[in-house]
Amino acid sequence: MPRSLRIAGAWAAVLALGLTGCGTSDDGGGQTAKAGARAAAPDRVEPLGTRPKAELPATVTSADGHRVTVRDTSRIVPLTGSLNEIVFTLGLGKNVVARDITATFEQAKKLPVVTRAHDVSAESVLSLEPTVVLADSTTGPAEAIDQIRDAGIPLVVFDPAKSLADVSPRIEAVAKTLGVQKSGAELTQRTERRIAAVRDDIPAGTRKKKPRVAFLYLRGSASVYLLGGRESGAGSLLEAAGAVDAGKESGLRKDFTAITSEALAKAAPDAILVMRKGLESVDGVAGLLKIPGVAETPAGLDRRVVSIDDGVLLNYGPRTDQVLKSLVEQLYGDTE
Repeated sequence: MPRSLRIAGAWAAVLALGLTGCGTSDDGGGQTAKAGARAAAPDRVEPLGTRPKAELPATVTSADGHRVTVRDTSRIVPLTGSLNEIVFTLGLGKNVVARDITATFEQAKKLPVVTRAHDVSAESVLSLEPTVVLADSTTGPAEAIDQIRDAGIPLVVFDPAKSLADVSPRIEAVAKTLGVQKSGAELTQRTERRIAAVRDDIPAGTRKKKPRVAFLYLRGSASVYLLGGRESGAGSLLEAAGAVDAGKESGLRKDFTAITSEALAKAAPDAILVMRKGLESVDGVAGLLKIPGVAETPAGLDRRVVSIDDGVLLNYGPRTDQVLKSLVEQLYGDTE
């Protein structure tokens, strides 16, 4: 389960989430989010064109201090959606034998799920006879991790990616663990190049007046309505898109805080960023505007809502350029 009440902790509570351009939901009043007419991109990863050549054994230091030697990558079990994404994009998808519930992309959908409410089932993992297991430092419970290790399975823990600066190191770390460092370098270069291209396309006029964007985590079925703060995980993306993280800028120190009219008034967002399923859980834009304080913000008055696929928004992996591109297009789509 991702980071405490950082979004991963929050989004792990729900994540059966998808992708949208926000306006696909009827707002009940005939108007949709401003970026809404755009069609969602296919939820697929794009593996490298070159076939990875593994050089094994590979010995690495796990984020939890264990020295681990990987000798066989024929049966890989990544325990988070973001790690699944990296492994598939490196070209090792045929070696993956399981997925976490957050691995929502098309190529992984038929794999057996080895998590229950985002907690790992050690029994499910071991039944698949993995040759290597990949986890985040927030993957749990600890007893399950210990059980997998005690069974003699090489298990490598990675620090979770929290910002754009983590994209390349994380790809390289996974590639090194799996003995495909050359493919890791190729994927890193491709990802960095694509992110740079998106940033270069941000409308120049936005640099004078950066839009304030509030990241909201929503789960209507559980009455969970949170405003992202300094460590929500979205700040890096917003800044890369030429925007200001309104929650962070308003002084919110926590990862997330309960939405109140006062907090939203202080944040004064020009736009609101949400995950698609979160938006759907409150019945679209119309339902979002019923949350206390939202309708009175500049974003609410303007119905300016940006929604991104739950399965990729905070992965900070090989598809980060797509996330950033969608964010930029929805924020500035009507900017000439």
